[in-house]
Amino acid sequence: MPISGRIRVLVVDDSALMRQFISDILKTDPRIEVVGTARDGKDALAQVRTLNPDIITMDVEMPVMDGLQALEEIMKTNPKPVIMVSSVTKEGAEVTMKALAAGCVDFIAKPSGSISLNIRDIGQELIEKVITASTAKIRGRSGFFGGNINTSSINPEFRRMTPPAASGRRDIVAIASSTGGPMALSELMPKIPKNFPVPIVITQHMPKEFTPSFAKRLNDSSQIEVVEGFDGLSLKPGRAIIAPGGYHMLVKRRAGSAICSLSDAPPVLSVKPAANIMFLSVADEFGGNVLCVILTGMGRDGTDGATALKRKGAYVIAESQKTCVVYGMPKAAVDAGIVDEVLPLNEIPDAIVRLVKGN
Repeated sequence: MPISGRIRVLVVDDSALMRQFISDILKTDPRIEVVGTARDGKDALAQVRTLNPDIITMDVEMPVMDGLQALEEIMKTNPKPVIMVSSVTKEGAEVTMKALAAGCVDFIAKPSGSISLNIRDIGQELIEKVITASTAKIRGRSGFFGGNINTSSINPEFRRMTPPAASGRRDIVAIASSTGGPMALSELMPKIPKNFPVPIVITQHMPKEFTPSFAKRLNDSSQIEVVEGFDGLSLKPGRAIIAPGGYHMLVKRRAGSAICSLSDAPPVLSVKPAANIMFLSVADEFGGNVLCVILTGMGRDGTDGATALKRKGAYVIAESQKTCVVYGMPKAAVDAGIVDEVLPLNEIPDAIVRLVKGN
């Protein structure tokens, strides 16, 4: 939370109607102050220099300078937490993936295109994302937040929370992430080698309209196959499966092989897909032969499922606060006393390979 006690927000949208609606929604929360609006990316850059807001909500499709161009310039010259407001079209989803790679903290989907009265339907979600963004770390151009991470500054006793787990099989890797997760996974997954010997399952909190583009983007940049999950999809070495938005993803064994199973059960801890559901199913089917990884994200999703895995002998890694965009989910796991190692993001790929391959 900013020192002033109120989060100062700049609202950017080419529609005067949308600027008014978004501003009205944000003003309903006493923690938020809308300090200005902008009609396009060029106007936004000028307003950022003049108003110095804490948070920016940025429409994607705008004339003169679009939201992606404006975001890239902001990240280059005056980094701020930016929440992209995107349509749910295929094109909108692809642009949003580019925005996440460029450094936006989070995004929110417009329910019905670029101008929508239904924006009120996502009002509470927008407010929560602004509140969360106010605590987020901003990614610098050099890859981590304000520069490369100096891992030598991390006190060793905090890097390893408990003694190393006994050597044993790791038959699957299960990963959870939320806010900041798309950027984290975009760094992590390309570093997994093409001959990786076990399957990977991933729950990233993301709406259903965006997970296909996200999986494709990861697949294009990774050495292993990355796909969106569906009922009956087999788990196999060298394949990573992303939980589809709007469904919980479970792992099941049928006829000796492991497959994906989707559930339309209600959200857990207000999220769907939920990492807890995935982790619990992995615990049921794989016992303790699991490497569990909890990356950046708000809230505590994943802790209960990781606790069940830990009780069966799984090894648990949490991302360090130093590289988390939001240190929520990893902190909850650390506070629960179930984490074996706390590592900065840039060390996690090597740790995954080391623990799975045993070297």
